[in-house]
Amino acid sequence: MPRLALVRHGQSEWNLQNRFTGWWDADLTEKGEAEARKSGDLLKACDADFRAAFTSVQTRAIRTLWLALTEMDRVWLPVTKHWRLNERHYGGLTGLDKAETAAKHGDEQVHIWRRSYDIPPPPLEAGSAFDLSADPRYKGIDIPNTESLKLTLERVLPYWEEAITPVLKSGTDVVIAAHGNSLRALVKHLFQVPDESITGIEIPTGNPLYIELDDDLKPISVRYLDADRGKSLPDLP
Repeated sequence: MPRLALVRHGQSEWNLQNRFTGWWDADLTEKGEAEARKSGDLLKACDADFRAAFTSVQTRAIRTLWLALTEMDRVWLPVTKHWRLNERHYGGLTGLDKAETAAKHGDEQVHIWRRSYDIPPPPLEAGSAFDLSADPRYKGIDIPNTESLKLTLERVLPYWEEAITPVLKSGTDVVIAAHGNSLRALVKHLFQVPDESITGIEIPTGNPLYIELDDDLKPISVRYLDADRGKSLPDLP
């Protein structure tokens, strides 16, 4: 019976500044580092025997995993990084202040961009200050210029099935440190959450979502490791 822990990265510098971040590589704040360590403390105290870890290629998720593994005394775990676990790409909203964007476009429009399942923000223009086409970590990758949650799921799911599923099916306990929307995409898939309900599921920082799976990788139990700070839980399928 494999166990899976989903860890959302701690507060980033752009979270603190209230800016749309997406694929931009913001680092953790001091608070974010503390949240990462808290996740590690909780993971160390649970009954899983984690033997593999996965994360994105973004600094805030990678460092969250490093700090958590340090607290777990598991820095020796094999760690696999992949861009398919990156945060949702916020397109032309990248770098913008969220409050200023709402004032310009209206709260309703910004809410649609942020929380609808299949409506992406405006695309990022080529040559923008936030254009990542020259970033070496994305060499040879068709970088999106915007993404909805639906599009995020479509690029996360192949990686889940090809890289992570075989590890879990071998009976290995796995920890994934990633982002609000890439983790939300995994939750949607695992728990068969309807399109209209998935945006109501949000994994908090510093509090891993702990899932026990059967041999077919169907969830049989789910909880937050810090039950007192948990948010909405997905229903078991």
